[in-house]
Amino acid sequence: MTAEPRIHPTAEVSPAAVIGPGASVWHHAQVRERASIGAGSIIGKGVYVGAGVAIGANCKVQNYSCVYEGNTLEDGVFVGPEVVFTNDRYPRAINPDGTLKGASDWELSGSVVRYGAAIGARSVILPGLTIGRWALVAAGSVVTRDVPDHALVAGNPARQVGWACVCARPLASDLRCPACHRAYRLAGEGAPILEPIPATEPA
Repeated sequence: MTAEPRIHPTAEVSPAAVIGPGASVWHHAQVRERASIGAGSIIGKGVYVGAGVAIGANCKVQNYSCVYEGNTLEDGVFVGPEVVFTNDRYPRAINPDGTLKGASDWELSGSVVRYGAAIGARSVILPGLTIGRWALVAAGSVVTRDVPDHALVAGNPARQVGWACVCARPLASDLRCPACHRAYRLAGEGAPILEPIPATEPA
């Protein structure tokens, strides 16, 4: 991909940010210093991308979402409208002596969203978490702990309610996708890991 990035005239993009080829930054979005937006990614209207945030290639961050400093989105991540990625597990505006907190008065703790995962509209992601590859977070969820690969989570706090296919449909009880007919199996000891069954193997 060699196309120049598209930055709307109303967007505020720091000269110290890196916007990849073919990426789009739309109306009234703000991209802070040292942030990076990968090739082909779309940053929607009113999105806030904090200082140093890394957003991979071919991501979609929908309108009015906030990806605060310290958070990382790998390639192919979808973020629905008005999602908030937090970064301070113990927030206060002031110190115990009443003085306003400064940059050195809190501990930055960002989250990582792995390849292909999707975060539903108006979800909140607490600090210091990992959301696995192809995971699916239902709209309005409050994510308080790590989400495994392919897990479907929902609620406040978010709990796993099933497994998600790479096409985003929930898997049936036999771990087959009713939409695209891919088949999966559980593997590993302890916490189960979902893995695809190759087409050359019997389901």
